[in-house]
Amino acid sequence: MRNIKNYVVAAFALFLLDGCDFLDYDETSGKTKEEAYSYFNNMNSSVAYIYGFLPTDFGRVSDAMMESATDNSVYTWENNSIYYIINGIWSPLKRVDDGWSFWNGVRSANLFLENFDPKVLERFQYNEDYDEMIDKASKFSLEVRFLRAFYLFELAKRYGDIPLITRTYTQEEINSVRKTSFADVIDFIAKECTEITREGGLPEDGIRGETGRVTKGAALALKSRALLYAASDLHNPGHDLVKWEAAAKAAYEVIKMNKYQLPNVSTDPLYSDLGGNEVLKSKQLILERRAIATTSDFESRNEPMGYEGAEGGNTPTQNLVDAYEMKDGTPFDWNNPTHVANMYYDASNKETRDPRLYKNVLTNGSIWQKQKVETFEGGKNKILDGSTKTGYYLRKYMNPSVSLDPDKPNKLYHHYVLFRYAEILLNYAEAMNEWKGPDATAEGCPLTARAALNQVRDCADMKHVTENGADFTAKVRNERRIELAFEGHRFYDIRRWRIAGLDEVRNLYGVKITKSGTSLSYEKVLLQQMYWNDKMYLFPYPQNEIYMNPDLGQNPGWSNGN
Repeated sequence: MRNIKNYVVAAFALFLLDGCDFLDYDETSGKTKEEAYSYFNNMNSSVAYIYGFLPTDFGRVSDAMMESATDNSVYTWENNSIYYIINGIWSPLKRVDDGWSFWNGVRSANLFLENFDPKVLERFQYNEDYDEMIDKASKFSLEVRFLRAFYLFELAKRYGDIPLITRTYTQEEINSVRKTSFADVIDFIAKECTEITREGGLPEDGIRGETGRVTKGAALALKSRALLYAASDLHNPGHDLVKWEAAAKAAYEVIKMNKYQLPNVSTDPLYSDLGGNEVLKSKQLILERRAIATTSDFESRNEPMGYEGAEGGNTPTQNLVDAYEMKDGTPFDWNNPTHVANMYYDASNKETRDPRLYKNVLTNGSIWQKQKVETFEGGKNKILDGSTKTGYYLRKYMNPSVSLDPDKPNKLYHHYVLFRYAEILLNYAEAMNEWKGPDATAEGCPLTARAALNQVRDCADMKHVTENGADFTAKVRNERRIELAFEGHRFYDIRRWRIAGLDEVRNLYGVKITKSGTSLSYEKVLLQQMYWNDKMYLFPYPQNEIYMNPDLGQNPGWSNGN
């Protein structure tokens, strides 16, 4: 089947836009406006170009994932700029993953929306493919409105209040633009998602078999995520229940589509060892950033040291591993000798923990590339310079079918998940619990928070949650942490919950494993305490943008380049 990746490649050749900053006004392109908006293929390439700003996090920060600026992961190589955040030295001058390129996506979307007119295609009405052309073109503006909303959300989740840019600006205008409140930006995003999914709007499936494009489910998923952020403590300190109600109802809009399913982790193609395009077969996938080329870069950056070409970069922490329960549903407890003795496997080499641990983390004793991983002191994956500090290596997104052997190389597509059904159920469980509690239903929300949470646990064959009150809230948050690990959520979750300053989040732990004969002993060790200042709940605006437009104003606590 044809899909959008083919058009992305063409788009970069046909619709090249200067990589300028948001405030560096530049409408140059590889084609004149007349050419760009007069022919279907050029229009399609223009839309594909706007898709090209969709993010991935296979290593956004010079190979480090944003997860490595949280309590879930440590990046091995300390010269990486991800340590600007960990050590508290990021600033309006030392920026990390500031997302400023999303303004180029917003500007490109506005340019398209102002110039696109499907009526110009009427002159092709006698072409054999005219009906298909019109079907697809009729959704272009809806797709672009989604993409603009997505990019605005990416900016708002970083900065809070941002300029709400919904048209193209002159140089003079753009250098005097002011911020719009976070609440109003989210309201705009939610309304856009509602409008483009009305009857006759975005389809539930790709048009005429085309895949990889925005659908109704993706737009409703964005609405769910945006309203969840708006209801959370960072932006809703008064715990306004109306906001939690809106978030719950938005999540249920996706659920009631009855389109997506949550397969068991043992069979979900999302975790398939075949990797590549196999992940696109997952029944819970809502939207992904399609890869346009095969690579082995991610495996090279993250495979255990000691393997051919490996760098062992993003390494899960003991904090994250401790969050995965024992297989019987009891929380892991360092004071329980049985738990510690059977940390990952029992005496029969059977897995002892939540099966999702083994889908996300390579532990001591895991099998990778037909070899047993050894992270005990003196083990083959622990003795080299650059070996894991935490005692673990990454498994999530890693593909054992990829080969780094220069004599037998094998590369695969790496598609990045942007929305999937598990997130929607977790969004619903969190919002419904905050609004009504774990076991209540409401008009428009006939599913309880507990039922939604347990659906996610069912996919891992884990015991249902029976806790109430604060304990249930803790279960919801922990489930989100382990289910969505390394998918770009944790960095922002600990901010919207306003827990990033807690010692339990700041203290990064690893494990020291000592082998004596055939016996292993385990010691939890403190690696580092991340720096924290409450100003870090929001990103600093780039200093050069403040110089060019003082009306923007810097975020609280960030001033004079600090």
